[in-house]
Amino acid sequence: MDVKYGPSVGKAAIGGPFKLVNHEGKTVTEKDFLGNWTLMYFGFTSCPDICPDELQKMVQAIDAVDKKSGLKIAPLFVSVDPERDSVEQMKEYVQEFHPRLVGLTGAPEDIKQVAKSFRVYYMKTGDEGDDYLVDHSIIMYLMDPKMEFVNFFGKNYTVDELSQGIMDEVKSHGKTKRS
Repeated sequence: MDVKYGPSVGKAAIGGPFKLVNHEGKTVTEKDFLGNWTLMYFGFTSCPDICPDELQKMVQAIDAVDKKSGLKIAPLFVSVDPERDSVEQMKEYVQEFHPRLVGLTGAPEDIKQVAKSFRVYYMKTGDEGDDYLVDHSIIMYLMDPKMEFVNFFGKNYTVDELSQGIMDEVKSHGKTKRS
């Protein structure tokens, strides 16, 4: 089957400026990640299964990209549960996955702003005190070295498909930054 592609109408309006706090307690913005390819995932540390599975897939994929191409992708985990995901909680959580994984949290209004700019859906469910889950989008966002959106990868990608998809996108952009 031949696929016919129509004209492109521009880039998706995904991403933008943000100001959050990393898992070391330092205030960071999108500018702190300029110069590197970045893979972002939005979730929460109390997530029972999906977030840990997706973060494990993320870090395995970035390690595979590094091994195959020497490119070190910067992995970011952005909390959609700022009420429970303190700096200390994020630090403890990200250490379980990868030494380069950066956890980002912040004030509820800052999380709302970054989620909106990335078109991330999230909502508390079963709100009974601190015993609740957060329903959210299950998507990883690949950002180029200018922190501009390149592509997204959903839950259906395997580690191999994710790492190959990242390498294909980097190659099609013609630039790799080795850090």
